[in-house]
Amino acid sequence: MQHASPWLLAGLLGAWPLAPLAQAAAPMTLEERLAALEARASAAEMRASAAERQAQAIALELQRLKGERPDLSASSPAAQAATLAPALDARLAQVEARQEALEKLGRSETKNPSKLTDGFSFNGYARSGLLINEELSGGRGGPYVTPAGSVGGAVGRLGNEDDTYMRIDLSKEAYAQNGTRSKFTVSIADGVESSNDWTAEESSLNVRQAFAALDHIAAFKGNPMLENATLWAGKRYDRDTFDIHWLDSDVVYLAGTGGGIYDVQLGDNWRSNFSLMGRDYGDFSASGGDADVESYILTANQFFAEDRWQWMVNAIGSNKNESRSNAAGLTPAESGVHSMLAYHQKDFFGREGFFKTALLYGQGLGAEVKNLGSDGELLDDARALRLALYGQTPLARGWRIGPSLLAEQSRDRYVDGDDYRWLTLNLRLAKEISSNFEMVYEMSWQTMDLNPKGYRQRNAVDGDFWKLTVAPTFKPDMGDFFTRPELRVFASLMDWSSDLDNYSTSDAFGEEGFQAGGLWQFGVQMETWF
Repeated sequence: MQHASPWLLAGLLGAWPLAPLAQAAAPMTLEERLAALEARASAAEMRASAAERQAQAIALELQRLKGERPDLSASSPAAQAATLAPALDARLAQVEARQEALEKLGRSETKNPSKLTDGFSFNGYARSGLLINEELSGGRGGPYVTPAGSVGGAVGRLGNEDDTYMRIDLSKEAYAQNGTRSKFTVSIADGVESSNDWTAEESSLNVRQAFAALDHIAAFKGNPMLENATLWAGKRYDRDTFDIHWLDSDVVYLAGTGGGIYDVQLGDNWRSNFSLMGRDYGDFSASGGDADVESYILTANQFFAEDRWQWMVNAIGSNKNESRSNAAGLTPAESGVHSMLAYHQKDFFGREGFFKTALLYGQGLGAEVKNLGSDGELLDDARALRLALYGQTPLARGWRIGPSLLAEQSRDRYVDGDDYRWLTLNLRLAKEISSNFEMVYEMSWQTMDLNPKGYRQRNAVDGDFWKLTVAPTFKPDMGDFFTRPELRVFASLMDWSSDLDNYSTSDAFGEEGFQAGGLWQFGVQMETWF
């Protein structure tokens, strides 16, 4: 079979209807739609300008293939093909009109985004479960259930949570014409211990975050120090906060309302975050006072060597804090300092996984070393030192291990001469059974020596707490501790020194059915994040 020449193919392609193409489904982004339309318009213009030449070429080629002499009469193929030119012109006009309409729509969408899904993201965390004691009554628990929990001493959370907690993060991004990206985020959280389906009366629904941020800032382009920086303002928790998941305890937690700048590049391997956040102390329980006592936290957070090393420095001030008394009737501090040195190891001592180490120190208002600036009852002489270790790695075929350690010593917190010492060791193990099922084990031990000197009617105690949990678990996939959701059933055995039952009349230890001597608790729980 004789093949048609390129001129014939070009002519046939040139005569292909354009209107259906112009009405094809639009790409996802406005920039891609406009680029595609511009390309179509350019191609149509080229076809229109060559239409007459192509029509003549078609006629000549058809005559040649038929072995006939060219017929250029009014009814010839050449004359008929020549009529394509006006049609192409009309179609080109349609394309141009459609392009102009889309450009107008694009300018409108930039100013007033009309599609909720453009730049929209939905993230969150949730857990919910049932905790039952050995007497088939409501269980008690929580990561801060022990006396040491009153000063931040967390214990293992697996098989030890009796609440429903959720947080959802909603974000909307948009790009300005100069390339600057803006992002608004709102986070809503709620936590209840009731097992009922309707818990409005017990709810603690709260807006945890409401802030806006700008990055890819056009005005910063070409400035090596600022071109990757992010500006933000509003209510939020710090982006680079990190925690020990097994204990449900942040290593350091910076949150409040204010503003700052992230990722200022001060050197080749040195980036910095700077922020100013405010918090309200409100009224102390032992005095009336004004409700406008605020603290301000000025933070410099430095990252070195590809973010392996982190050095955080915080200065905390609250000028009106000394005008009131804390719960012990003493004058609290009006300032404080805090610092953290952390190392984020990207492997587990040469093995797959990770390991994090942090040493924290604070004095005055900075002696609350985890929740920065959140405790307004601390004294000027308060001092605290905390050590945190945390990691995870594959242990053997089908096994994973996640050890952690959290320890703190603090003095002169709320009363001159008070002394709080505690240490928690935690180990989580997981054994894969099938592609969706694993056995999870957690062992926790905490030792404490607490002498509150009568603060809030608390008594000095010295003793240990331990917990063992077994949790058959279903999840979507294996191979990672942090794949969620997880659906668990569990059994936990807990015991502690009898002396700890005497710490306080307002905590769980020592209550009927929750006393030293050993007890079992059972339950089922869901946990997810995305």
